[in-house]
Amino acid sequence: MIIKDEGYVLSARKYGEKSLIVVLFTKNKGKITGFVSDGTNKKNRGLFQTGNKLFFEASARLEENMRRLFRLELLEPNAVNMMTDVNKLKLMTAVVPMFTRLLNENEDVALFYDILGKFFKATSLKDMLMRYAFFEFYALDYLGIGLSLDCCAVTGQTEGLCYVSPKTGKAVCREIGAPYADRLFQYPHFVVDNNENPSYEEIFNVLKMTEFFLFEHFFKFHNLPLPKSRANLWQFFASVSDDE
Repeated sequence: MIIKDEGYVLSARKYGEKSLIVVLFTKNKGKITGFVSDGTNKKNRGLFQTGNKLFFEASARLEENMRRLFRLELLEPNAVNMMTDVNKLKLMTAVVPMFTRLLNENEDVALFYDILGKFFKATSLKDMLMRYAFFEFYALDYLGIGLSLDCCAVTGQTEGLCYVSPKTGKAVCREIGAPYADRLFQYPHFVVDNNENPSYEEIFNVLKMTEFFLFEHFFKFHNLPLPKSRANLWQFFASVSDDE
């Protein structure tokens, strides 16, 4: 069976002398792993940089088998954008392991394809962090850890939602949550409202919340450590401001 598709390079590792094992997040098949027989030759050397968007053809006898990738063509050289900014390169390196760890093979998830594309094409560090926050937020629902954010868990009201309980994953309104604010997460207004111009503080608060729920309900559940690079994500907020 031969497929034609496009996708973003998540990783590539050498296999033998000339071959590569490449992980792509594709438009129609989600995350796939493929084998490139001549991946290290001079012609292909620049194709398999993380973030690049490729067109490819792939073949496999069965859907669950590793595909052989061929007729590869570079569509977007997004890696160049990262290579010219050390902070963007560090951030990409920090979070790409989360893309590969959280997403299953052969699941068509168009939302993530769109988010990953915007992440890799982001023009600023802040935009990258914002796109990544959207990814982790939607990954909670994808993994069955969806939060209940439509109304206050105590009063049922839909206005004035300010907090999220770490115990229940449910929203809490201002008057109920204010006395316990130091124990609650901030309500993720910008992702719920699909606002693409949040402050650094808002992005920080969302990622603080998503890290907690991902660790408690995914990594701990599967007896896995949180990737070290993700645990160090906070360094990117240490010296930035919304004036940049």
